[in-house]
Amino acid sequence: MKASVLLGLAAATAVAFAGAAMMQAGAGPQAGLFPHNDAAAVARGASLYGDYCASCHGANLEGQPNWRVRLANGRLPAPPHDETGHTWHHPDAQLFDIVKWGTAALVGNGYESDMAGYDGVLSDTEIKEVMAYIKSTWPDHIIARHDEMNARMSVSQ
Repeated sequence: MKASVLLGLAAATAVAFAGAAMMQAGAGPQAGLFPHNDAAAVARGASLYGDYCASCHGANLEGQPNWRVRLANGRLPAPPHDETGHTWHHPDAQLFDIVKWGTAALVGNGYESDMAGYDGVLSDTEIKEVMAYIKSTWPDHIIARHDEMNARMSVSQ
């Protein structure tokens, strides 16, 4: 083989390995499950959020008042999904599971929550699009922190 062909193969191999390492580490423009940089996915997610989530979590992602204080029935009000809430403190896989299965199913031990699961109501893709919409509204520094957490989670698994 000619030297130029060998150099080309070596360069292509290096690029492939670097790309694989970045994907595994969750690096790159979009770490995690939620396509928050995909305008079409975000638009579909915004519509779905309005249909299924806004009645509890607020039209502007603001959550219910006093969301950290338990109600008389012992349940917590719906938290905000904007940067003032704790949604971005959780990795994508956990957020996906909460939406799909509901909080009580994940916590177990008789925990009660008004957050029902949407399995059978929303497809996995639709759940990811709702979460993409939510994530797309966060400030860049919050998205960066969330992406870093997702990257750490994917490396530790």
